[in-house]
Amino acid sequence: MKKAIIIGATSGIGEALAKELVQHDYIVGITGRREDRLIDLQQQFPDKIQYKVMDVSQISFAIKRFHQLIEMLGGVDLVVINAGIGIPNPDADWEIDRKVIVVNVLGFTAICDEATQYFIKQGAGHLVGISSIAALFGHRHSSVYSASKAYVSNFLQGIRNNIIHRKIPVTITDIKPGFVDTPLVEGQEGMFWVASSEKAALQIYQAIEKKRDHAYITRRWRLIAWLIKSIPEFILKRF
Repeated sequence: MKKAIIIGATSGIGEALAKELVQHDYIVGITGRREDRLIDLQQQFPDKIQYKVMDVSQISFAIKRFHQLIEMLGGVDLVVINAGIGIPNPDADWEIDRKVIVVNVLGFTAICDEATQYFIKQGAGHLVGISSIAALFGHRHSSVYSASKAYVSNFLQGIRNNIIHRKIPVTITDIKPGFVDTPLVEGQEGMFWVASSEKAALQIYQAIEKKRDHAYITRRWRLIAWLIKSIPEFILKRF
């Protein structure tokens, strides 16, 4: 039976993915800041889910918790780093940007490095990072979010290239969701092709099973990605 850890599983994609993995006979370790949500999810699947409270912005503590969860599970085959925040910041408030950077860049990197080291020593594994379609362009109301997700994608690419040169069977998957019905997008205007968390989780699971390097969620967002990469800069400036 495979074992997985999801960093950031108290709601949205992380919670839905935990349920999806359980349905496919995974033992799942979940983390998040809200213990009540973790307990609720664990009680739904008492034989399949373990949890540890974790705030990735508290980096040393998060690393300790991550390894404690691995010990609780008796090892891990799959790590999904889903924890992330997005805060609109059109007025360039440093404190807002700092909060996003700590979680989306520093916290992500710390857990990513720990998982990578673990899989290298183990000689196998699968690391998944949740980036965003926003990684492809700088959003005028949330430039730090776009930049942080571009960092996630590029960091994962670098890790993948490192693993390839080591010739170790470790898979690195970059997931770029479009709009998914989660607390992160509540109240946003102009959304389209909004997928449920359950549909997103199913397609992420399918990408994991196929050991994809990259996946857009939902798949139709691949078209939007192609358009973004093709649109001239002077048009993108209007968004």
